[in-house]
Amino acid sequence: MKFNPCNDKCTYEGSHCQGCGRSHQEIADTKKLVMSIVNFIQDQGYENSEEFVNTMSKSVLKKLQKPA
Repeated sequence: MKFNPCNDKCTYEGSHCQGCGRSHQEIADTKKLVMSIVNFIQDQGYENSEEFVNTMSKSVLKKLQKPA
C-alpha cells in the first residue's frame, strides 16, 4: 500500500476520505501518533524539536530498511 498525504479535500462519509483515499481509521491513528510525538517533545522540553523530528525520521527509515 502506498501512503497518500492529505490534500485538503477531506470527506467524512463512508469508510475512506475521498480526497486522499485513506481510511478514516488510518487518519485517526496517524493523528494519535503525531500527538504522541508532540506530547513527548513537550514533556522533554526540547528546544530543538525540528532536529528531534529529523533524527527520528532517519531512525525510522533505517529500521525499515533492515530485514525483519
